[in-house]
Amino acid sequence: MSSLLRQTALLVGLALLPAVGQALYFRSQISWDARVSESEMVSVDQARGWGADAIWIDARPEADFERDHVPGAILLNEDRWNELLSPFLQEHWKPEKKIVVYCSAESCNLAGDVARRLREEARLPNEIRVLKGGWEEWLKTRK
Repeated sequence: MSSLLRQTALLVGLALLPAVGQALYFRSQISWDARVSESEMVSVDQARGWGADAIWIDARPEADFERDHVPGAILLNEDRWNELLSPFLQEHWKPEKKIVVYCSAESCNLAGDVARRLREEARLPNEIRVLKGGWEEWLKTRK
């Protein structure tokens, strides 16, 4: 029986060897930290507290936005950035409002990418935050 256990342990060890090697080799390329800093995030409750002083931006794909979204949210995503940015700036943007960008979940990077582009490319002076937990968190706390 102990021979069988040793053989099983050896096979499991050999099976895990490529994964361990790959993890070590690519360790500098794996993002262990969130791409959005904690200071750039906002909770659902805090963002809701801003009321009419907030502009909600949905960074998810259009099909997800069409299915459901935060009431009053505006679609502005990476896929249609060039097409959607100008209408957003003309029709919705106000310098005194805070901007809350969200995507599907906390692990989703789309909201962080859109927030960064609003700061860097559109050069908006607004306070721009990413919704912590994204759409999933909004659904959990929907009232």
